[in-house]
Amino acid sequence: MIASQNAGQPDKPSLTPNAKPEPVTAYHWLVVIIASAGWLFDCMDQRLFALAREPAMREILGASSADAVVKDLVGWATGIMLIGWATGGIIFGTMSDKLGRVKTMAATLLVYSIFTGLSGFAHSVSEFMIYRFLVGLGVGGMFGAATTLVAESVPTRIRAVALGSLQALSAIGNILGSLISTQVQPGQADFLFGLSGWRILFFIGILPSLLVVPTMFILREPEMWKLAKQRSKDGIHKAGSIPELFRNPMWRRRVLVGVGLGLAGMAGLWGVGFFSPELISTALKGSPQNVVDTVRGYGLALQDVGSFLGMAAFTVVATRFGRKPAFLIAFLLCFGVTIFVFNSLKTGADAYWMLPLMGFAQLSVFGGYAIYFPELFPTRLRGTGVGFCYNTVRYLAAAFPPLLMFMNRQLIQIGNEQPFRTAATILSFIFLLGIVTLIWAPETKGKPLPED
Repeated sequence: MIASQNAGQPDKPSLTPNAKPEPVTAYHWLVVIIASAGWLFDCMDQRLFALAREPAMREILGASSADAVVKDLVGWATGIMLIGWATGGIIFGTMSDKLGRVKTMAATLLVYSIFTGLSGFAHSVSEFMIYRFLVGLGVGGMFGAATTLVAESVPTRIRAVALGSLQALSAIGNILGSLISTQVQPGQADFLFGLSGWRILFFIGILPSLLVVPTMFILREPEMWKLAKQRSKDGIHKAGSIPELFRNPMWRRRVLVGVGLGLAGMAGLWGVGFFSPELISTALKGSPQNVVDTVRGYGLALQDVGSFLGMAAFTVVATRFGRKPAFLIAFLLCFGVTIFVFNSLKTGADAYWMLPLMGFAQLSVFGGYAIYFPELFPTRLRGTGVGFCYNTVRYLAAAFPPLLMFMNRQLIQIGNEQPFRTAATILSFIFLLGIVTLIWAPETKGKPLPED
């Protein structure tokens, strides 16, 4: 139900003590399933990129290219995708408030899947970078559209479970991408029709576009959004406006909280955690390429199993004890486990038990984003607020992959024996920002979605 709220005042439920709770219907679960599938396949395409980016760059640059140059450009490709992700999150976030959650979700599906497929045609660095930016636009928009649709469609009493499940199921997309890579090995030079494995992986990434059909024909816009859209016509309650987020002191404070939490997890994951394929390459240096590809594929699949369990655990803790305690535990785990893994992983066997630990820690906070961010903002600004918090931070996080590789290169020059591991350890301190941000974060457990 919609809550009534004066600016700066706590959320107050509109239900009386004797009111009958809204029943959970089959349609509610259909919303969760289809929205989860959209985000799941989004994450599958992200994982295909993480596994294919280094072999792709090596082939495009040529076999004679220096390893440091390849790694630098891998970092830049990742950073550029994050910039596209941030831009798409803002564009599609405001679009979802103005035009609707369902239409926006369908549009993001088409964008990220089509341009993932086109990445397989890249034959130059600039071409590859352009496609990655365009993929990022769609990837950035999907999360906000999917989470706001679910948050506004399901009853309050199952909202945390539904949103936590949506984010947890994204790990299945990552696992799917990892397992596909074990069969279509990205480093294989002539996998099919004379095409390298990484190109075939990107072609596979176009398949999620088929999900547009059930999205458009089964899902409908939430009543909560329709009411907010009607109210926005009065010219006072503007929908989909970033300036509106900052005019009201309450929403402004919540934006800053969301940005702080988002930057800590996003920069730590994309600047450190998602370089586990490169960590495996470092640990197995000198091993045959097919061995490295196999360990990377299965290792990352197990990392994603840990991610699923971490997001599920966050959902349980957040539902039972509150959002803030869950975030505190999660960020402490991120900090300690990431440093341990990047300094201790030495063999393929290590990858199979250490990477799940890191996945559990680092992705648990993303379960929090799915639950917490939609609970911070009113309906007319919910898509904009979620998109801003979850994606704007990527502009800052985009600097971390190139920074990791820059630090790696500098540490090599000064004679550090483990430059890549040392650089990752230093950047892991970004997780502490999330703990500091919790000082100003409101607790939303048990409260209805806010309105103004």
